[in-house]
Amino acid sequence: MNRAVRVDGARDVDRSAGTPLRFGYGTNGLADLRLDDALALLADLGYDGLGLTLDHMHLDPFAPDLAARTRRVAHRLDELGLGVTVETGARYVLDPRRKHGPSLLDPDPDDRARRVDLLLRAVRVAADLGAHAVHCFSGIVPAGTDEDTAWKRLAETLTPVLDAAATAGVPLAVEPEPGHLLATLADFHHLRRTLGDPEPLGLTLDIGHCQCLEPLPPADCVRDAAPWLRHVQIEDMRRGVHEHLPFGDGEIDFPPVLAALAATGYQGLTVVELPRHSHAGPHFAAHSLPFLRDAAPSVPVPPHGDPSATPEGSRTP
Repeated sequence: MNRAVRVDGARDVDRSAGTPLRFGYGTNGLADLRLDDALALLADLGYDGLGLTLDHMHLDPFAPDLAARTRRVAHRLDELGLGVTVETGARYVLDPRRKHGPSLLDPDPDDRARRVDLLLRAVRVAADLGAHAVHCFSGIVPAGTDEDTAWKRLAETLTPVLDAAATAGVPLAVEPEPGHLLATLADFHHLRRTLGDPEPLGLTLDIGHCQCLEPLPPADCVRDAAPWLRHVQIEDMRRGVHEHLPFGDGEIDFPPVLAALAATGYQGLTVVELPRHSHAGPHFAAHSLPFLRDAAPSVPVPPHGDPSATPEGSRTP
């Protein structure tokens, strides 16, 4: 019998052992491909889904007819049997001169509002795609801004996004990012408590980031984060160096990590995150999935495309 547990005020979470993992690939690592070509590639390779970064080359959130273009992508995802998470980490989608700028922490309220607008658009896109989460991050603390002010700005700017996520029924999955205000799991819990633990607020856990700077090993991070997991990113990495690496080029022991993830009962996508390897994206996409499947616990998984494996949030009856 399955059993739900609660940890440190967490909402109930199913920790059924042996849940099959669902693997995806991030489109920020396929930036040289047209979106439809990227979708077809991932389906042909046997991926369960993708992390879709809204950017000028892939479902531009600011180009005309966003709703119509989103419907076309939704139809294509259904045809291919792919699940999706919407990601908002495009480098220059808001400002062609500032990487990841403006952020939720910018001193200028108009600039903060531009980032909030992007996240609100992402929530609408995610709802229309049947995505299982919307990913975001805090941004770095601007020069001359103290941390108390930065935390206040983050809470204020995320509030309307969380309201929209609640209305849309799509979790907002905040990612701890090295170098940002919200950099660690402890920082995520600080934000969660500051906001009063709102239902739509979840966590994006990047396995490489755990290796990079968390005090616990990545498998322990997975177990500790389980009640809040809404999205997972994965790649190899070395301790103390924030560089996303192909599998086998870093220091992570993946079988214990994937076993811990499967044991949590996590139902979302585990998405390969190699944005700096886009020049050879098809190569790394082809090699990443066999690595992950070999490292994952041996649990029977329905064949790709089997109706019983229909991605969560799919619009297919």
